[in-house]
Amino acid sequence: MKELIVNQLSKITSISKSEIERLIEVPPNPELGDYAFPCFSLAKILKKNPVEIAKDISKKIVSDKFEKIEAKGPYLNFFVNRNFLALETLSKIKKEKNKYGSSKTGKGKKIVIEMSSPNIAKPFGIGHLRSTIIGNSIANISSSLGFKVIKINYLGDWGTPFGKIMVGYKRFGNYNKLRKDSIKHLYEIYVKVSKDKSMEEEGRQWFKKLEEGDKEAVHLWKQFRELSVKEFKKLYKILNINFDVYSGESEYKNKMSATIEELKEKNLLKESEGALVVNLEEYGLGVCLIKKSDGATLYATRDISAAIDRYKRYKFDKLIYEVGQEQKLHFKQFFKVLELMGYGWGKNCIHVDHGLYLDKDGKKFATRHGKTIFMEDIINETKELAKKEIQKREKLSAKELDSRALKIALAAIFYGDLKNHRSSDMIFDIDRFVAFEGNTGPYILYTYARAKSILRKAKNQPKKYTLSNIEDKEKSLILKLESFQAVVQQAYESLSPNIIANYSYTLAQLFNEFYHSLPVIGSDQESFRLDLVDATSQVLKNSLALLGIETIEKM
Repeated sequence: MKELIVNQLSKITSISKSEIERLIEVPPNPELGDYAFPCFSLAKILKKNPVEIAKDISKKIVSDKFEKIEAKGPYLNFFVNRNFLALETLSKIKKEKNKYGSSKTGKGKKIVIEMSSPNIAKPFGIGHLRSTIIGNSIANISSSLGFKVIKINYLGDWGTPFGKIMVGYKRFGNYNKLRKDSIKHLYEIYVKVSKDKSMEEEGRQWFKKLEEGDKEAVHLWKQFRELSVKEFKKLYKILNINFDVYSGESEYKNKMSATIEELKEKNLLKESEGALVVNLEEYGLGVCLIKKSDGATLYATRDISAAIDRYKRYKFDKLIYEVGQEQKLHFKQFFKVLELMGYGWGKNCIHVDHGLYLDKDGKKFATRHGKTIFMEDIINETKELAKKEIQKREKLSAKELDSRALKIALAAIFYGDLKNHRSSDMIFDIDRFVAFEGNTGPYILYTYARAKSILRKAKNQPKKYTLSNIEDKEKSLILKLESFQAVVQQAYESLSPNIIANYSYTLAQLFNEFYHSLPVIGSDQESFRLDLVDATSQVLKNSLALLGIETIEKM
């Protein structure tokens, strides 16, 4: 509908279509119209009072696609023809189905997203979940707009800690335990070694052996890495999240010297207390440490090398890093270094930050009674709560109960996170997430299942119908359905999945208000209302899919 208004106004005013679209608003009160256009921007151009401009334009637009167009002060308020709105929107959803909301905005363009990035030989803890969920949703949103998306899982697989793990494994490792539950066993070893300071030097020596290509060290490292990735993939399968590339810091261990040489050649490196740095103080970014005084390289060195390599490989239009907000300065620094190196594409590198998970007491959700929180345990705990909720409502086979509970658990966890703006810290409250009422994933799943249940109960398939007297609640629901593509575009532009999540919740609320107020089956408007129910279920499904959530037909 916005496009219709844009086309009408572009014929009358001298403002560009893109500017008109930017200015169009949705009034806070339906009595003020479905859309509003503020005429302030035309006042300077036309040398006229915006109130008078609104009156003039309202007289010039003639279209049966609007019930009325009225001037209200400096605003031009548009009331869309209800029948036109309903027929256009419902037929578009019916035709496009799973593609509704998508576009070809990004056709021919490529986005690389680095996300998740757990450390090998350590458990996939709750700390990596936000990057995984948010990165996956941004990838889904970008793909729906036609971008070619490459998801990279950049593993923490290099550094002194691996020397410590090697020492520990050689001292008290168990091969059978390693094969059976590799990550937990390696993590136990790491904790044990970290408590014994006498092993620190030996750990450094073993990492040095690894860097020098010692056969035993390389064999152990490869074994630990392969087993860790295997365990991670099991978890990603449960989460229903895939990656195009598994990479890691180790991939760039031999490329950093070339990066350092390039920085030298471009006169960007300065020596400071024996270390090599890029001075970014004139940009308010302090100094970017490239090489320590002992010769060791740092994250910045690796990330600069990785970014250059990725551009060579993928020629991306955007390189997105979904990483916690505590790394903001790091990303600002190395993005600026890329620009100073002459890489124009450095401006297309984006840090999508996220806040922390907090426990119910508002403190950092990192440990519980001093223990590491395994993601697998979180999923199982949430699944058990979901089972209890399901069993209150119906009796299912053990297999169906388990399958349904897992989908509800994942919806609860994913939505519980994504409904918040990614930069905000959030309370991780499993009990609240799993509730079937309120602003939760299960509530939206339940709304979808209710819509599908209505469609199953209908004895007659929807017939052709003539529209008349569309109710206010029906119109509100249709307007929300019609706005979906604009919502997806907005979520992409701000790289904020919470926009989709909040839309899903509002849509579910509007549907439930419609359903409780107006009969569907057996009503005079049955065919139209069944179409409306079907369209709502489709858009709920599409919006949840962008969040990485799978719908359930029965609940």
